Amino acid sequence: MLEKENTNFEKTVIVGIVTQHQNEEKLSEYLDELEFLTFTAGGEVVKRFWQKMDRPNPKTFLGTGKMDEINYYVKENGVSTVIFDDELSPSQQKNIQRILNCKILDRTNLILDIFAQRAETSYARTQVELAQYQYLLPRLSGMWTHLERQRGGIGMRGPGETEIETDRRIVRDRIALLKDKIKTIDKQMSVQRGNRGAMVRVALVGYTNVGKSTLMNAIGKSDVFVENKLFATLDTTVRKVVIKNLPFLLSDTVGFIRKLPTQLVESFKSTLDEVREADLLLHVVDISHPDFEDHIESVNQILTDIKSNDKPIIMVFNKIDAYKHLTIEEDDLITEKTKRHYTLDEWKQTWMSNVGAENALFISATNKENFEEFRERVYEAVRQIHITRFPYNKFLYPDYKDATEKED
Repeated sequence: MLEKENTNFEKTVIVGIVTQHQNEEKLSEYLDELEFLTFTAGGEVVKRFWQKMDRPNPKTFLGTGKMDEINYYVKENGVSTVIFDDELSPSQQKNIQRILNCKILDRTNLILDIFAQRAETSYARTQVELAQYQYLLPRLSGMWTHLERQRGGIGMRGPGETEIETDRRIVRDRIALLKDKIKTIDKQMSVQRGNRGAMVRVALVGYTNVGKSTLMNAIGKSDVFVENKLFATLDTTVRKVVIKNLPFLLSDTVGFIRKLPTQLVESFKSTLDEVREADLLLHVVDISHPDFEDHIESVNQILTDIKSNDKPIIMVFNKIDAYKHLTIEEDDLITEKTKRHYTLDEWKQTWMSNVGAENALFISATNKENFEEFRERVYEAVRQIHITRFPYNKFLYPDYKDATEKED
């Protein structure tokens, strides 16, 4: 008989602030996402704390009264971890740790921890380790107690090197070593990309947990790992896909997220080369998520950062099977209609209509809803790129409808 597996979730408290740039509604969205991140990392959120402030307290991020309140709750309820929604400075982290006397993480550290759990290949592990060391370097304060103060001896008298300096030197050496390792792997990967020939390259991009891997499995008949958690995919997967008789390469990339740590953008630049070198981007959006417009903005910002925003893009609005809109009763004269009340048809009449009828698709990757329309659109876009590149091959790949008729 199989033993029942018990997962021990860490008791966790999450903390955020309302500022001039972040109202209560926005904070609530961010804390929802932080709670999902915490669950993905193996934590259970038992309470949320927040405070209105003009700007974060430079010493303890929050005011002293709120810190006392959190401290009391942590001690009374046996909470082991407190996670802050914004990046803490090294001094803030040190001061908060002294007050609360438990594990203190910020959003960056949490995302790095999830990446460390999810990294499967040597390349992904190297990238995550580099990001972790870059995050750790300014936060070192005698964290490694095994290194005693180095003492001088006869002929070696002088100030010597303190424990913290030794720590920093070891970390800097490790960062340099990892950067060299990544350069070597980058060269190997660029050779691999070069060996793929002149096939059209298509990349799936989008926010984390929007269904890119599910879509990849549905189109490519491949077996990419899928899970309803954030950052299920870290390693780029490339598959050869054939629609009708037209072959192309499809790559599934790491998902993006709001407030993505700069260390990760830096260390994952090379993974994003698949996006940079793609001929066509399929921007997958989870339309069932209430904040999907913010997600689109975040992805577009990262595409701009990696100079890939000028490529042909098809917007793929996924999870239409899970989309639910709020309704207003006929006799309700008080409730104002907001975007949360839009039906899918009403959404299609908004800015989505400006994307172009051919560049906005509404599908369900799980149920394969509107999948034939999706395959046709991708086929036509890839065919257009292919015949522009190889005009003499035009007769090989007819229009999608003609190709379908030939099959019939």
